[in-house]
Amino acid sequence: MERPAWAPQGIDLSKPSVSRIYDYYLGGSHNFEVDREAARQAIEAFPGLPKIMQANRAFMRRAVRYAVDQGITQFLDIGSGIPTFGNVHEVAQAASPQARVVYVDNDAVAVAHSRAVLEGDDTTEVLAADLRSPQDILGSPEVSRLLDLERPVALLLVAVLHFIKDEEDPWKAISQVREAFAPGSLLILTHASTEGGPRTSDQGDEISKIYSNVGSRLMMRSHAEVARFFEGFELIDPGLVSMPNWRPEGPVDQEDPVVFSGFAGVGRKA
Repeated sequence: MERPAWAPQGIDLSKPSVSRIYDYYLGGSHNFEVDREAARQAIEAFPGLPKIMQANRAFMRRAVRYAVDQGITQFLDIGSGIPTFGNVHEVAQAASPQARVVYVDNDAVAVAHSRAVLEGDDTTEVLAADLRSPQDILGSPEVSRLLDLERPVALLLVAVLHFIKDEEDPWKAISQVREAFAPGSLLILTHASTEGGPRTSDQGDEISKIYSNVGSRLMMRSHAEVARFFEGFELIDPGLVSMPNWRPEGPVDQEDPVVFSGFAGVGRKA
């Protein structure tokens, strides 16, 4: 396979990558046929996945603009994937020239692509680390350079927590980050679920198997389980809701029920 100029050396182009599959769902160009084939299998098991991911990204953009409206210009995006068109730094910097963003991912593919995409941008950093080891993130030179933890920070956990198993205790990891953040900081998250949407738990199990084959088990959680992630945060109105229903900027299209799969919310640290 010919390696395109944007694909950093050292990346195995024969293996699918969760971050490139996500890029494909969003209509991006940072993916290969091996990623597209895995994505097609996932879409067959869980029809409407690209629309769900687009609703996910639209929520993220609204939440970032909300954060800037609240005076927050510092963003820590954990599980960031590939920062292609319309990502956090573009949305935040369009709203505030003071915006600073640290992207974090444990996927070498996403980190390498991110560094290539963001080369020369001194208002962003890319860090190879994992939410399951929050001190590696909080104590990193990248965070120290760009983020002042004495002031509010927006923590983004968008479409990432469903890749962390219960026994790995993502709730504890979030609480450790929360404790390091100043009052007024925000938690912005989305999470996959079959509760409240048109897809069945069997379809959820099927897509989980497909992601396991890519090396990333996908966990569906209930509304109550996702709400636990907001312990220590006060949920911002309208609370934990389907992604299109979180502060929509216009009428919500009810035509395709699949986009109401999963949950989104924003919480503020008191």
